[in-house]
Amino acid sequence: MSIGTRDLLLKEAETLARTRGYAAFSYADLAERVGIRKASVHHHFPTKEALGVALIDGYLANFQSALSDVLEEETSARRRLLAYSGFFSESLRDGLMPLCAALSAEVVALPHSMQARVSTFFDLHLEWLCRVVRDGICDGEFRADIDVRLTAHVLLSVLEGASLVAWALKDASRLTETFEQVVSGLAARDSR
Repeated sequence: MSIGTRDLLLKEAETLARTRGYAAFSYADLAERVGIRKASVHHHFPTKEALGVALIDGYLANFQSALSDVLEEETSARRRLLAYSGFFSESLRDGLMPLCAALSAEVVALPHSMQARVSTFFDLHLEWLCRVVRDGICDGEFRADIDVRLTAHVLLSVLEGASLVAWALKDASRLTETFEQVVSGLAARDSR
């Protein structure tokens, strides 16, 4: 089945946002990459804001589904966290910055509707991480003295920061090692 023009535009917009930045590409860039006229881009997305909103909404839906899959497929909190870090390392292997990092870097220049969605994106990350950390504590896999919300922030910050450094250096190899080191520090004495 061939991909429709609207979906192809979203795919190319995502690639451009994750490599150049949202503000650094135009409808002319999209039209050229997809092989259509600029007016055709406007037919699908009357404004760049509408394009950005659709991009984030689609990405959020896919990401929520991927996070649910991790919860179903992995039983230990540690393995869930390592699977989660895989989303970051996989995108770096494709030469892309994580979308949430790319958009947050220019959040003040984004339209308000997109700013709200970027916040929602990070909230989704943090809520999922809180759940996994809380489950890890309840199961005795992680230390009982851990502040769940703070730990979720640390985990997300480590991955986002490591992703930016890896992307700038064009070397994703350290991201997983860095994250595994942080996760190992959460382990209960009995599970080390």
